[in-house]
Amino acid sequence: MLALPARAQMTDEKIDDFVEALRRAAPDTGMANDGLYSDWQIKPENIPRWSRLCTEEEMTPAQFEANETKARAVLACVMGDILKQEYRNSNNEALAVRRAAAWWMSGDPNRYDTPNIAEYTEKVWNFYQEERGR
Repeated sequence: MLALPARAQMTDEKIDDFVEALRRAAPDTGMANDGLYSDWQIKPENIPRWSRLCTEEEMTPAQFEANETKARAVLACVMGDILKQEYRNSNNEALAVRRAAAWWMSGDPNRYDTPNIAEYTEKVWNFYQEERGR
């Protein structure tokens, strides 16, 4: 019987590390009231929909911003699906992380290497690697 190499998977731990990398890479707009919420800099219109989808409890942007534990759970739910999908599509962890980061930033994973997005996706990948190394 031939032994096949173990296929890497997107575990909960890797998803948590990715969510933390997104937090660490969030752009600093330099404005206190920039219209984005939480350390992840999320558009307010996404919060009720994502929280309802993932926790069956619709959160307001203020509730989301005030509860980092719930915010992380919602983001792990949403971004875990995206990261897993990108890993299935590429079978390459670095590419999956960068594509998922591009989706997060622009809504289009195919933009991971475009001039306006590549620097951000590389930043997320570097933070992800740091989190994985802890």
